[in-house]
Amino acid sequence: MSVAMEQNIGVFDPALAGLLESLVGSRDAISASKEELDFLSNLLQSKELHALFKVYNTIVDRVRDDRRCSPVLSSSMQTTLDVMEVILPRISLSDTSRQLFQLLQNPHIQGLLCAHDAVAQKDYLPRLPDIPQEMDEDEETIKIVQLVKSTEPLGATIKTDEENGKIIIARVMHGGAADRSGLINVGDEVCEVNGINVEGKSPADVLQILQHSEGTITFKLIPADPKNGSRESKMKVRAHFDFNTDVDPYIPCKEAGLSFAKGEVLHIVSQDDPYWWQARKEGDRNMRAGLIPSKALQERKIIHERLSMTDQKKKWVMDTVNGGCIGGGGMTCLPDRSLAKGPLCGSLAALNDLGEDMASECSVRTRVKKVIYDAAESDDYDREDIATYEEVVKLYPRNEFPRPIVLVGPPGVGRNELKRRIMELNPDKYHTPVPHTSRSPRPGEVNGKEYNFVSRELMEEQIARGEFLEFGEYKGNLYGTSLESVKSIIRSGLTCIINPHYQALKMLRTPDIKPYIVYIKPPVFDILKSTRNAAFAMSTFDETNSRGFTDDEFNEILRSSKRIEFLYDHWFDEVIVNDDFKLALEQLLEADHKLKTEPLWAPAAWLQ
Repeated sequence: MSVAMEQNIGVFDPALAGLLESLVGSRDAISASKEELDFLSNLLQSKELHALFKVYNTIVDRVRDDRRCSPVLSSSMQTTLDVMEVILPRISLSDTSRQLFQLLQNPHIQGLLCAHDAVAQKDYLPRLPDIPQEMDEDEETIKIVQLVKSTEPLGATIKTDEENGKIIIARVMHGGAADRSGLINVGDEVCEVNGINVEGKSPADVLQILQHSEGTITFKLIPADPKNGSRESKMKVRAHFDFNTDVDPYIPCKEAGLSFAKGEVLHIVSQDDPYWWQARKEGDRNMRAGLIPSKALQERKIIHERLSMTDQKKKWVMDTVNGGCIGGGGMTCLPDRSLAKGPLCGSLAALNDLGEDMASECSVRTRVKKVIYDAAESDDYDREDIATYEEVVKLYPRNEFPRPIVLVGPPGVGRNELKRRIMELNPDKYHTPVPHTSRSPRPGEVNGKEYNFVSRELMEEQIARGEFLEFGEYKGNLYGTSLESVKSIIRSGLTCIINPHYQALKMLRTPDIKPYIVYIKPPVFDILKSTRNAAFAMSTFDETNSRGFTDDEFNEILRSSKRIEFLYDHWFDEVIVNDDFKLALEQLLEADHKLKTEPLWAPAAWLQ
């Protein structure tokens, strides 16, 4: 037997071979059974163990020989972001700074840096459970965990196991006291709390014990089957709804919940539970994670709420969403439909951009045809995406490709006037697309100035290919705004400002355009009426534009705004209430300044 061992020792790791040789030479002196000695001998001779040692020694030798394998920094991505913030104000002053900023903003470079940090932080290593000491096969392992009770929640929830009725750890909140201890894991069975046996008790009984405990709390736990711990997610989302843990009837533990407001950015740290995610508010890194409804759960809740509406309420919402037209309702946007479905007339407010010659007849036609949307739009209420969360990333400004400003809102709210005034302030900076038309030029009109004059056949082909943002027909001629005209302004380094029909947002909100969407919101009825009357504003619903707004028209503006908000408010980057025109213009200019000088949250899909 010793000869065979010596032969094996010659091809195996020297350290293990020496250990095995010592074991063979001192078998009589070791106080162990023959079975234990044979087990250890077989282990030391196993090819698998020696292969692992060979891999380990190879890695150690190479790292020792080549110090370049050791990372100098494990947070290169954060350093890159810090550098970008430092050089951002200088990119307009230095061509070198601009080029460096563009290079660091490249998604491939950022992906490489993130991969480097993951390797440097050894994020790829498996998380192995501790090796138990002196454990009999027939005994259950018990671990005793002590936590000091403070004003901070323990950061763990419990539930009754449906199979055996035991109290188990349901979830551990990231960043909480239980998580920081590293000793309490999901699935651990709770045997005792402060010496009190919890067998047969309910979760509510255990919570009562915890609430009446002071100082140090001692848990006696049976560990769950060892599993690799879940790593913290790095996904960030913008919430498109309000969540209040105090009033939510579904949350399993109100104390563990995280309330948030619509529009806040959340850092999702765990999606292990299909119904309740764990999250922290962005920027609040020291706060423990809290429970929020998952995307799937929130969608179910919204669908349930809609289906449970009474017939009367649903009829009211449908009337609001599909609301009739008193003389407007927005220019028709049919990006994914053919002309065969027939031309539809739009509002005067939108048609002003396509030429004053369309205004009068269009106003008359909208009085006769109250519903300006095709039949498919009556299903908007049911078919639009249910907005819950949207994954977002920081989008840094690029002076050579400024993001276009898109003004949306109901007809008559003042979008045209805001666009006109901001372009007057700086005509060399702000540009709006020149519309296309299939009619012939009139005397004095210059192609590319008032309109881009094209043949009807060409325009119909372009519309069929989805190349128009919006379009309509008047007196047998087509009018519309092409997507290429928007993109050409962006490529020129100018700020494109447009005020399309809200349906055009589906065509605009894409990675190659990256619009900054500003919703111009009307104030409440009394303020809307008083401010417009005080300014002697002319009604955009009047075919001659020679009178003020009526109460019915003010109500139509408000009804239209409710429809737009219901369908698209989750896409708004900025909301400006136009109750004071001067103040609204200042807010719009401030938004543009922020857009060009600050990194802003944008859909993650835009950078993929």
